[in-house]
Amino acid sequence: MHLLLCEDHDLIASGIVAGLGAQGAVVDRVDTARAAEALLKVARFDAMILDLGLPDEDGLKLLKRLRQQGQALPVLVLTARDAITDRVAGLEAGADDYLLKPFDLRELNARLHTLLRRMAGRAQNRIEHGALCHDPSSRETWLGGEPVDLSRREQALLHALLQNKGRVLSAEQLKDCVYGFGDEVESNALNVHIHHLRRKLGNNIVETVRGLGYRLGPAGSDQRERA
Repeated sequence: MHLLLCEDHDLIASGIVAGLGAQGAVVDRVDTARAAEALLKVARFDAMILDLGLPDEDGLKLLKRLRQQGQALPVLVLTARDAITDRVAGLEAGADDYLLKPFDLRELNARLHTLLRRMAGRAQNRIEHGALCHDPSSRETWLGGEPVDLSRREQALLHALLQNKGRVLSAEQLKDCVYGFGDEVESNALNVHIHHLRRKLGNNIVETVRGLGYRLGPAGSDQRERA
């Protein structure tokens, strides 16, 4: 799960980045509306966490503008404004969820996973693909009923492929799902993660589309490579 956090309070922001990072999310943080808009133009995110009290512009104005531009990114508003009128205004401006400060990181994480599940049209957190089952909220994966140990990057890569069944994703799109905007990424890093997924989950889990990128392979009973 690659998240854009727009929050100007350093202590709150660092807690969110650390807490959600410990749960397997990749979080890029900005502290102004202008910076959020700039980053949305060059990177792909699964969802946005938006504070309303930004130093350069009210967060609701940013949200309304994004929706008017056709930006469909799921947005969870995070704010201390607790009046009913404020919550209604946030939802009417295009927010998909609304969480009041102070908050518990566990609730924030759960709400984000619920939001993404709802946006994907799923009734439950677990995503099934043939003999493969992946739960992004608990970060657990099973193949044929047996647990498979995946690294944080491998989980992020698998989740991106499962969320986009049938779609070809470019290498750059996959990197956006796995790494933060400022992360140092070696040229062969994505190929290494794909190799590990194929070794652990079967050669056909990631299908290479020459000249275009990668997509989730067909559901089947492909076995993991033997050592």
